[in-house]
Amino acid sequence: MKGPSIITIIKGLILMSRPPFHSVGVLPFMLGTLLAYRIYGAFHMPVFIWSTVAVILIMLSTYYNGEYCDIVEDRLLTAMGRSAFHGGSGIIAEDVLSYKYAKIAGYVALVLAVIIGLILQFHYKTGLWTIPLGVIGIISGFFYSKMPVRWVARGIGEVLIGICYGWLPVAVSFYIQSGTIDSIVYWVSFPIACTIFNVILINEFPDYHADLIAKKSHLVVRLGKEKAAYLYVLITVIAWVTYVLSVRQGLPSIALVFYAPIFMVSLSVVIMMLCKKYLDRKLLEIMCGLTIVTNLGTTISYIIAVWYRGF
Repeated sequence: MKGPSIITIIKGLILMSRPPFHSVGVLPFMLGTLLAYRIYGAFHMPVFIWSTVAVILIMLSTYYNGEYCDIVEDRLLTAMGRSAFHGGSGIIAEDVLSYKYAKIAGYVALVLAVIIGLILQFHYKTGLWTIPLGVIGIISGFFYSKMPVRWVARGIGEVLIGICYGWLPVAVSFYIQSGTIDSIVYWVSFPIACTIFNVILINEFPDYHADLIAKKSHLVVRLGKEKAAYLYVLITVIAWVTYVLSVRQGLPSIALVFYAPIFMVSLSVVIMMLCKKYLDRKLLEIMCGLTIVTNLGTTISYIIAVWYRGF
């Protein structure tokens, strides 16, 4: 039987890599770099370029693994109807490509990320914690969907995503540029971590029935939709509070001005959650999109404020 063409393979790998979702990791990484520059005047372009590529490769490895490790529930979602925010890309679930292409690509991305980590620590001498911090990201991402660990099915996958797309990229980028991790890193990363936690949480709502059948025991399956909705609201309120507290740690107060429209978006989703609008499939898709906007907007508001006014 004739295999897929090179064009089909390349197109499939690009779609499985889900480029728009790289922004949730790259933007916090840029924020950490900018903070290091504003606080210590530290910026090394080759380190920034290499490390950004490494971050993208770790995300690629995570996304490719998810494509073939979540095949059962993704096929169920294909039958039930998918949206832009759940069920993977559909490339494997719809038999456009065999799972082996995602598997190979996942391992290649992982190996390349490890090589870059070694280059950063031993060639550019970015610090003793460069590789250990990178290992946290690799283990959390590579085993997010992959057996036998499969964090996503253990009820802690959402927390790990919060750490790895919130605190970790800000801390790593700050550290490899400045050689230290200041307390401000923790303050700015907390609301980012909360909002990306909610991105994962709300994306599990439309997956609920398929994941329940596939025994993918994430938080929405464990809690049920109603309790998970209250958890979403609680995490959102924590994000609001910690954003304000982060500004009180020395960030320019103009950050609150840039954050204001993001707060309104976030507030609208909270109201929709409390009104159980997640039961409406079309409204739920809108809520998923607005939650991503909240996450990206939170990070961007920090970036603009720090760039505009410094620290």
